[in-house]
Amino acid sequence: MTQKKSIVTALLLASSLLLFTACEDKPAPAGGTAGSTPEAQSSSTPGAASGTAATGTNGSTDGSNGSTGAATSNTPAGDKSAASGSGTGSDKGKTGADSAKGGAEQVVANPESVTVLVNKQYSLPSSYEPKDLVYPNVPFTFKEQIEKRKMRKEAAQALEKLFAGAKKDGIFLAGVSAYRSHATQTSVYNNYVKKDGEEKARTYSAVPGHSEHETGLAIDVSGSDGKCAAEDCFGSTKEASWLAKHASEYGFIIRYLKGKESITGYQYEPWHIRYVGTEIAKEITAKGITLEEYLNAVPVSK
Repeated sequence: MTQKKSIVTALLLASSLLLFTACEDKPAPAGGTAGSTPEAQSSSTPGAASGTAATGTNGSTDGSNGSTGAATSNTPAGDKSAASGSGTGSDKGKTGADSAKGGAEQVVANPESVTVLVNKQYSLPSSYEPKDLVYPNVPFTFKEQIEKRKMRKEAAQALEKLFAGAKKDGIFLAGVSAYRSHATQTSVYNNYVKKDGEEKARTYSAVPGHSEHETGLAIDVSGSDGKCAAEDCFGSTKEASWLAKHASEYGFIIRYLKGKESITGYQYEPWHIRYVGTEIAKEITAKGITLEEYLNAVPVSK
């Protein structure tokens, strides 16, 4: 019996040795090495590579899939940002201003605010349209009851008072261009680009979505004769002089001041007035500053 057990044991040992040798001679799996662990092999699998690629796409800065690129960012500036126009007094715009200084374009959080900041960095939502547009009862350089006669109700009422005040002082004003829809601003801007090229056009005309005219709070004005309307020569007229001295009494500011081009991003426009409310308008005018400076949101990109 002992001898039979020894024979069986020997046979089992021999079989095990043959099996072990056969396993050692098998070729390594494709993409790995003999004896490599699953963890080591996974680093070279297609799944791992595609995961890396996905991270790169979603976190890209070229505007695709959640881009954080400066030129395409739509991140609102915050409830008290300069863009939103919310908050009160000198605290307006303090939150979110630093991100604006970085040059990133942002969509305003509160387009309905009368102090909303719209410039080359801050844009209105593409679908925005003021809900309270009316026709101010003032003369224009044209007779038609069309879009560019309209302003938001509060601004329109203030404009009527401004025109009446000017008339008492012997100054007769006329409206040139007030509200513009997004579609209209697109057409205006494209026409200027065709005329002067994009680089020059951007010094005096806003990219669609970035025009104050789209807020319904801004208007270009001239003398009642329409001479020098929206032209540099308007700056030397008695109408321009009166506006510079008295517009703030009615809640308006000269939006694009001479010598402030690097801040506003636009050339001097003595004919472009913007409604912000009487208190703020008087403070901005007294200090000789821009809306950007008042809201602590400077500089803008040129």
